[in-house]
Amino acid sequence: MAFENLSAKLQEVFKQLRGKGVLTEDDVKAAMREVKIALLEADVNFKIVKSFIKTVTERAVGVEVLQGLNPGQQVIKIVNEELIALMGSSQSRLTYSNRPPTVYMMVGLQGAGKTTSSGKLAGQLRKQGRNPLLVACDIYRPAAIKQLQVVGKNYGIPVFEMGTEVSPVEISKKALEFAAEQHHDVVLIDTAGRLHINEELMQELLDIKTAVRPQEILLVVDAMTGQDAVTVAGSFDSQLGVDGIIMTKLDGDARGGAALSVRSVTNKPIKYIGMGEKMEDLEPFFPDRMASRILGMGDVLSLIDKVQQNIDEQEAMEMQKKMRSNEFTLEDFLSQMQQIKKMGPLKDLMGMIPGMNGLNLDKAMEGVDTSKEMSKVESIIQSMTKEERANPSILNGPRKKRIANGAGRTIADVNRLLKQFEEMKKMMKQMNSMQKGKKGKLPFFR
Repeated sequence: MAFENLSAKLQEVFKQLRGKGVLTEDDVKAAMREVKIALLEADVNFKIVKSFIKTVTERAVGVEVLQGLNPGQQVIKIVNEELIALMGSSQSRLTYSNRPPTVYMMVGLQGAGKTTSSGKLAGQLRKQGRNPLLVACDIYRPAAIKQLQVVGKNYGIPVFEMGTEVSPVEISKKALEFAAEQHHDVVLIDTAGRLHINEELMQELLDIKTAVRPQEILLVVDAMTGQDAVTVAGSFDSQLGVDGIIMTKLDGDARGGAALSVRSVTNKPIKYIGMGEKMEDLEPFFPDRMASRILGMGDVLSLIDKVQQNIDEQEAMEMQKKMRSNEFTLEDFLSQMQQIKKMGPLKDLMGMIPGMNGLNLDKAMEGVDTSKEMSKVESIIQSMTKEERANPSILNGPRKKRIANGAGRTIADVNRLLKQFEEMKKMMKQMNSMQKGKKGKLPFFR
């Protein structure tokens, strides 16, 4: 998970500041030395770290503790505000042309995730009511056009291509004509990348830019390359002019320093971050939410967004009714699990809950609700008949043995699931009783 190491180290630093009435200069300097080391280990640019530490120190030295805040919380508040400023203060949204189609040029080095990011972004724009078109302008990389077609098919987005014999400039021009004819209001041009920046690559991109006059040039960089991503961003911006950055593979980088450095070095906003393989995992970048995650304060708003994207509202209401009337079955249990699974790894979801980052989630969740455990439960329930899912009380020894064999599990696994299910139903019954009690007097006040 991104910033995992940095977040853990900052938590330790802030713990040491508890119990002090006023923050002395020595207290702050000692804490800032630790913060500096933590930021450098997270691969944040050295000049940015130096400036960040200086600003935080100047604000924190001699500051009296605010009412209701301890010194650790006061430092967190200052660090939080400076982290937000470092990453761009507010969300930077895509802009649209007054005269459609709006053209976005997707640029970047080979292997950064340009093609998949183009498809994911097109898929999201389609969900928002746009009619996007993907354009295959990478005529050099083997199977690049085929890859874009596969990505487009996955998200239901048409792909414009003219093979590998026509120049990318000509392809992009013809794509705009096609988009106008077919009423596509957004065009995403997937350009070629190289393993490194060179004159030939830049000239081609400049020629496409001149030909199509894009609304925005979006640079795709790989977070796992660390400070190299920052260097690449600076080079592309100086030679081509970049309007925004899409940072991919942030979920695979526990350091996350590139995200903290790139905005400050290039003065260009991060517009999206890639946090996984699914379309929804290309997330809009919110500096305030990211700062909150880094400092272990959770990210409830992003969690709500994930729930709204993945949970069917009507189905959720029906499920709530079943829970209230004690009609909740194993079929419903399976449906709930599958919806939660769509939202991503449970560890990442828990990390968005305030206070959870301070826990060792790897240890706390060892053997509990992991993807492996959820798959085990799914296989057991799917091996049952409809009658058995609706009424688990009929599950005798032979039935359990058949289910275990069908799921490739043991009878003990089946019994464990049934016990968990019964415990959940008891808990729901108790919650329902409490809710009913609140309508009148609470039971314990009678």
